[in-house]
Amino acid sequence: MPEFLTKLLARLPRSAVFVILVLTLAAAVAFAAVSHLVTRFNLNQQARGRHLYDAGLADMTAHNPSRALEEFRAALTCDPNNSLYQLNLGRALRDTGRLDEAESYLESLWERSPEDGTINLALARLAARRGSLDDATRYYHNAMYGVWGNADADSNRRKAHIELIEFLLQKNAVAPANAELVALAGFLPADPALHLQAAKLFGQAKDYPNALAEYEKVLRLDRTSTDHSNFTALAGAGEAAYRAGHYRTAAHYFEDVVKADPEDSNSRTLHASATLILEVDPFLRRISDVERNRRIAADFTTAGDRLAICAQQKGVDLQTANTGATSQPSTSASSSISPLIDLQSRWLAAKKDLPRLRVIADTDLPDAIMDVVFQIEQQTAAICGEPEGNDAALLLISHNPEDADQ
Repeated sequence: MPEFLTKLLARLPRSAVFVILVLTLAAAVAFAAVSHLVTRFNLNQQARGRHLYDAGLADMTAHNPSRALEEFRAALTCDPNNSLYQLNLGRALRDTGRLDEAESYLESLWERSPEDGTINLALARLAARRGSLDDATRYYHNAMYGVWGNADADSNRRKAHIELIEFLLQKNAVAPANAELVALAGFLPADPALHLQAAKLFGQAKDYPNALAEYEKVLRLDRTSTDHSNFTALAGAGEAAYRAGHYRTAAHYFEDVVKADPEDSNSRTLHASATLILEVDPFLRRISDVERNRRIAADFTTAGDRLAICAQQKGVDLQTANTGATSQPSTSASSSISPLIDLQSRWLAAKKDLPRLRVIADTDLPDAIMDVVFQIEQQTAAICGEPEGNDAALLLISHNPEDADQ
C-alpha cells in the first residue's frame, strides 16, 4: 500500500476506513454489474442482428430485396462493424436501384479488402447494372483473380468470368467477349455442362468454329449419356457447323438429330439445306469431273433464271438493254438497273465458255464460271431479297466455297 494512503488511513477514524472499504467494494460490484449488463446487451444485439440478417437472406432468396434491405440495415445497426451485414446491405441497395448508396457501402468494404473476390464481384455487378464496360470489366477481373477464402475459389472465379462474358455480349462488345471466351474455354475442367455452356456463349458471339469445337467436346465427354444435354450438343454441333459453312459436318450431325427427334423443325430445315448444298456444290472432293461439269452447268442455269426473275421484278428488260435499246424503268427500279445489266453481260459472256468445260486442261474455267454464278446470287439477293431453293444453296456456298465440304 502506498505510504501516503497508509498515513491517511491512520489519521481517519476506524468508522471512516470501514465506510471507504464498503464504498470501494460497492463500486467494484456496481462496475462488474454494469459490465455484465453491457455484455448482455451487446450479446442480445448481436443475436438480434443475426436474426435480422438471416431474415434478410431469406427475403433475398425469395426475390424480395426491398424487405431484405430494411432487415440488413437493422442488422447493421445492431452490429455496426459487421462487414458481412454491410456487404449484403450493399447488395440489397444495388438490387433495389439505390446504386449510389450501394456503391458507398461496397467501396468502403473494398478499401479495407481490395483483393476480396466477393466484394469485387458485388462491385462488378453494380457497374454492370450501370452499364459501365470499363468498371465492370475491371471488377470482374478482380473477382476472377481475387481471394475467396474458404469458398470454392475455382468455381467462383469461373462464374465471375462467365458473368463478364454474358455482360459483354449483352452490351454487344463481341470482340472482347470472344477473347474472354477463348481464355475461359482453355481452362475448363472435363465437365460436359461447362463445355456446353461455353459452346452456347461462342454461338452468341457468332464464333461458330469455336462453338462447334466445344459442342464436340461435350459429345466426347458425354458419349454414354442419353439425357437432354447430349441431344442439345448434337443439335448445337449441327447448327454451329452449318453457320460456320461446314455443311458436310452439319449434315452428319443433323441426320442423328432428326432421327432422334423428327419434331425438331429447326434441325430438320437446316439438315435439308445442308443436304441440298452438298447436292449442288461442284467443288466437292468426292465427285468425278463429269459430275462436276454437270453441276456447274446446272448452277449456271439456276443463276441465269434467278437474274431474269429479279430483273422482271424490278422492271428491267435485260434483253433490250443488252441489245443497246433504251428502256424506261420505273423510278424505284433505277438504282438496280446497272448491276443487273452488268450481271447479264457477264452471264452471257460466260455462257459462250460452257462447252469448254469438257476440256480437262482448262483448269481455271470452272472457277471463272462459278464466280459469275456467285456474283449473280449475291447481288440479286441484295437487290431482290433472300432467295430460296437452289439459289439459297448457291448463295450460302458463295460465302465460303472452300469449307463447304468440311
